[in-house]
Amino acid sequence: MRIAIDAMGGDFAPKEIVRGAIDAAKKYDCEIVLVGDERKIRAELGGADMDTLHISIVHAADVIGMNEAPAEAVRSKKEASIVVATRMVKEGTCDAVFSAGSTGAAVAAAQLILHRIRGVSRPTIATPMPTPDGVTLMLDSGANVDSKPEHLVQSAVMGSLYAQYVFGIERPRVGLLNIGEEETKGNEQAKETYPLLKTDPNIYFCGNAEGRDVPKGNFDVVVCDGFVGNVVLKFAEGLAKTILGLIREEIRGAGLMAKLGALLLMPTLRHLGKRLDVREYGGAPLLGVNGCCVIGHGSSDAKSIASAIGVTVSYVNGKVLDQIRDALAKEEEETGRV
Repeated sequence: MRIAIDAMGGDFAPKEIVRGAIDAAKKYDCEIVLVGDERKIRAELGGADMDTLHISIVHAADVIGMNEAPAEAVRSKKEASIVVATRMVKEGTCDAVFSAGSTGAAVAAAQLILHRIRGVSRPTIATPMPTPDGVTLMLDSGANVDSKPEHLVQSAVMGSLYAQYVFGIERPRVGLLNIGEEETKGNEQAKETYPLLKTDPNIYFCGNAEGRDVPKGNFDVVVCDGFVGNVVLKFAEGLAKTILGLIREEIRGAGLMAKLGALLLMPTLRHLGKRLDVREYGGAPLLGVNGCCVIGHGSSDAKSIASAIGVTVSYVNGKVLDQIRDALAKEEEETGRV
């Protein structure tokens, strides 16, 4: 398995991207191709044994910035790192592409170069959210700010398959993010989507999911449009950091006995921090395109990059892309919807 990494994408590229790639190469059974400015990448690799680690470099002379119009930049910057990396998947020289750069550019490159799977109207970003017993897969978390009911149904089908083949959940519980449990609750989008999900034969729909159900893990897959999903994601990330920061602040300002108590609790606190740390989950797959594309947070550090590469390996090994193609063909045959 070969994974193309956009080495120039992200707030701390290429340093953290390269460090994460080295860590992942030691941990996962895959070859890694770092795509970007060769001189800068080699400088960050330092004395790493590239042959032993199965790491190679493909030079890309350009980069797409966070503030550029994604589709226009992908079309005009043929030698941008994300474009070159995505093209390698299209050409079959790599099995997957990962980028922590501009989400818009990664989505645009995937759609323009890899194209959508037949029957998919809108690709969707599926983000794992930590819960007490594992994760809840939330989608869309940013690819589409406006979605029609049929787009949310497609998200539910693709997310359910991802949860099944990557997380090993035999029958994923699917929920529609809403403001109440009742079938009649919500805006017009939610009211129109509910009966479509309820009658879809290819998912296990369990009704409306309220915001509190996401961190509780009451559903395995939760669908919403990308505007709402991205707000939920950023709120959850901020809340987790705030809680951990408040705990550290309280410990620093506490008396001797409290500090001794905190010292005894340190293993538990570290475990809590690990469970709340979004870096443990690293990357979110873009489902619905004809190729494996995984997107990371712009502020990803080496730990998050390594985790994201692990997500990418699981995506390819789980043959999720083939499962989605087959399921959507079946969906079209059974429901008449594409």
